[in-house]
Amino acid sequence: MSQPKPLPSASLHIVLALLDGESHGYALIGRVAELSDGAVRMGPGTLYGTLNRLVADGLIEETTDRIRRDDGERRRYYTLTGTGRTVAVDELVRLQGLVHRTAAHLPGGWIARMKRSIATITPAFSSLRMVRDYCDRAYVPAAARD
Repeated sequence: MSQPKPLPSASLHIVLALLDGESHGYALIGRVAELSDGAVRMGPGTLYGTLNRLVADGLIEETTDRIRRDDGERRRYYTLTGTGRTVAVDELVRLQGLVHRTAAHLPGGWIARMKRSIATITPAFSSLRMVRDYCDRAYVPAAARD
């Protein structure tokens, strides 16, 4: 029997975030960012498009009307279905296996060296710094000449 196709990235992050239980859209954006250490920042368009697909696929369901909420509250709440929980756990196991198999083939200390390298060079490639440098070195002097 063939393995099911892995979930797309946005779907994966949402179902993993919902393993904690019911949540509303804005909280899911924060939970996805938290679980990914800030590497994944999901905007509302991606979030709600993905939520709609996950509902249509039967992996999550909207639970807004199940619990009495404040009258002024407009949040939509979601939770995993039984199938969605199974898929989320299967994806987690698949990813853990991938990491384990990959790490087994890496030379000793490689991951630690890569983490140090990334931490060292990341500040050098800051887009904010690059724009600031461009403005200071090119735009400001050019504007001063005019």
